[in-house]
Amino acid sequence: MVAVNRSYCKWNGLLSSVCENSVAYTVPFTLRRRVANYFSKLGGTTDLTSFVPFIGMHDVFLFSKKEKGFSKMKKIFSGVQPTGIITLGNYIGAFRQFTALQNDFDCVFCIVDQHAITVAQDPKELSEHIRSLAALYIAVGIDPKKSTLFIQSEVPAHAQAGWIMQCISYIGELERMTQFKDKSTGKDAVSAALLTYPPLMAADILLYQTDIVPVGDDQTQHVELTRDLAERFNKRYGNVLTIPEIQLPKNGARIKSLQDPLKKMSKSDPNKKATIRLLDTPKEIEKKIKSSVTDSEGIVAFDPINKPGVSNLLTIESALTDVAIPTLVQKYEGKGYGDFKASVANVIIDHLTPIQQRYEQLLNSSELDEILDLGAVKAQALANDTLAKMEAAMGLGRRQPR
Repeated sequence: MVAVNRSYCKWNGLLSSVCENSVAYTVPFTLRRRVANYFSKLGGTTDLTSFVPFIGMHDVFLFSKKEKGFSKMKKIFSGVQPTGIITLGNYIGAFRQFTALQNDFDCVFCIVDQHAITVAQDPKELSEHIRSLAALYIAVGIDPKKSTLFIQSEVPAHAQAGWIMQCISYIGELERMTQFKDKSTGKDAVSAALLTYPPLMAADILLYQTDIVPVGDDQTQHVELTRDLAERFNKRYGNVLTIPEIQLPKNGARIKSLQDPLKKMSKSDPNKKATIRLLDTPKEIEKKIKSSVTDSEGIVAFDPINKPGVSNLLTIESALTDVAIPTLVQKYEGKGYGDFKASVANVIIDHLTPIQQRYEQLLNSSELDEILDLGAVKAQALANDTLAKMEAAMGLGRRQPR
C-alpha cells in the first residue's frame, strides 16, 4: 500500500479513482492503532511498515490494493527524455506498446528531465518540452488510473539515490559506456554528468523495485550496468534492491526513415522529410508521405530487401490498423504508388487526429497538473521507501544498519 500526504493534491476526484484496482480512504493519521482498527473494519491490511516515513499530524490517503492479483503484478519502469519530439516510430515502437502493458503490469513512466540537462538546455524550451511530453503520454493512452506518470526532478530521491549509485560505480566501467564514448569523442569540454548519467539511470530504475525494463538495443548496456550496480549494492549491504530484467523489443514493426528506408526513423534526422512527428499537421503528413522514397517498379509488394520504401509504408499502415500486411498488399493490387501513398497518409492522419485533439485539451489544462501532482506523490512514496532502506542498510544519518 502507498501513503500519500493529502496536501500534495487537491483533486479528490482523481485521488479516489487513482487505480481501478485500488480504493482511496482518508484517514486521520495520528495513532497507529486507529489506522489499524480502521483498516480491520474495511477488511484491509494492518501492516503499517511502509507508513513510517509519513507519520505526522496530517491526513493521508491510503491506497489499499483490493484485488489479490494486483499486488503480484510485475513492475515496469520506463524513462523518456523531454526532447520536444516524438516520432511515429517512437509511438509505434514504444508508446503504443506502453498502453497495452499497463493492463498487465504495474507501470511507472518517468519524464527524465534531469537526464536532459547533461547537455545545455534553454530553460523555457525545456519546461515546454516537459509539459508537452506529459500531455502526449496521456493523449496516446497512458491511463493515470492504471499507471504512474511523473517528472523526475519532482522526486528528490532520484538525485539522492543517484549519488549512492555513483559511490558504488567505478570510473572504468562508466568510461566504457558506448554513449559516453560516442558523445565525448573529439570534444575539449565534456560535462561530468555525461559520465555519471548511467548511475542516475540505475537509480531511476532501482528506486521502484523494478522487475522489467523495456529498452531498445542502444540502452541495453546501461541496464546491464544497472543490474551490476544492484547486485554490487546487495552484496555489500544486504538484499535491498530488485535486480531488473531487460525486455528487448519483439520482432515487430520497425519504422524506417521516409527518405532512407534502410535506416530507422529518427527524431535527430536533419532531413525533416524523413520523419513524421506525432504533432505534424495533416498537410505535413501528406507531403512527407507523398515525397517518401519508394522505387520505380510501381507495384505495391512487401519486400524489405528489394522494396524497402514500399515495405516501410505497408508496415506503418499495418501497425496503425492491425490489418495484416498480406491483406494490405491485396488491397493495393493494381493501384499505383500515388493512390497507395495517399491512402497511407490518410490512415496516419485518421489515427493521429484524436491523439492531437486530446493533446491540445491537456497541454495547458489543470487536469494535466493534477495528474502530474498525484503521479509525483505516488512516485515519491515508492521511491522514498526504497531510499530509506538503502540509507539504513548503509548506516547513513541516524539510521541503524539492519
